[in-house]
Amino acid sequence: MKKTTIKKLLAVASVAFLGSLILTGCGKSSSDQSLKQIQDKKELVLGTSADYPPFEFTTMKDGKKQIVGYDILIAQQIAKDMGVKLKVVNTAFPSLISELQDKKVDIVMAGMVSTDQRKKAVDFTKSYYKNSNVLLVKKGEAAKYNTVASLKGKAVGAQQSTTQEKIGKKQLAAANLVTEANFTNLTNEVKTGTLSGVIAEKVVADNVIKSNPGQFEIAQVKLKTPASDAPVSIAVRKNSPALKKQLNKSITKLQKNGDLDKFMQKAQDLQLEQK
Repeated sequence: MKKTTIKKLLAVASVAFLGSLILTGCGKSSSDQSLKQIQDKKELVLGTSADYPPFEFTTMKDGKKQIVGYDILIAQQIAKDMGVKLKVVNTAFPSLISELQDKKVDIVMAGMVSTDQRKKAVDFTKSYYKNSNVLLVKKGEAAKYNTVASLKGKAVGAQQSTTQEKIGKKQLAAANLVTEANFTNLTNEVKTGTLSGVIAEKVVADNVIKSNPGQFEIAQVKLKTPASDAPVSIAVRKNSPALKKQLNKSITKLQKNGDLDKFMQKAQDLQLEQK
């Protein structure tokens, strides 16, 4: 009886030990490495679409094209906080989330709003900017487009896969909505008269007006920006809590020390210098 009892106890102990090994192994394989992987490779890869000043745009320095702007300044500080270098990858806005999911970039910053639809595909940090939307038109036509009805049958642009496209479909249903991947192309088409206007975040529209004196203005028609379509945030892959926590830490610091406002002003000034 004693030998049998001992054998049973040893068997139970063996099962328990093996179980603990399995659980430990599972814990290691499923643990979040999102931040550590970036720190190990000593590089943070940012995906953006550099056609949306002052958030991101291209400029020439010492004969070389560089991507600069509000988001880039924030990303540079984030990389510094991590102790790594920043690499910026430029791609079309509609492809950014898939680039993130495919692990071609570590984060996405492109004046991107953390909408409910996007949250199904990726996670987002806390918001670092709140936007509102307006209709950008040619100089002298602000009063012409003062109501939704005044845009009936008119060609109105919006960048593809953006909250601006969503607003256009819902609020300007009577207009002929034209979507393109590149925002700069849309503003050029407003300038040439191909489009009657383009829907844009107000800070972006203001930047276009300042950068192109006497060519653009904001239409009198009022566009509503739902609360769910206002927060601009950083996109990260699903199940990346460590990276998200670090990003939120940097954003909070920039909010508290006032650098977010300084970065926006710096980005706007830089854009004006290019003209």
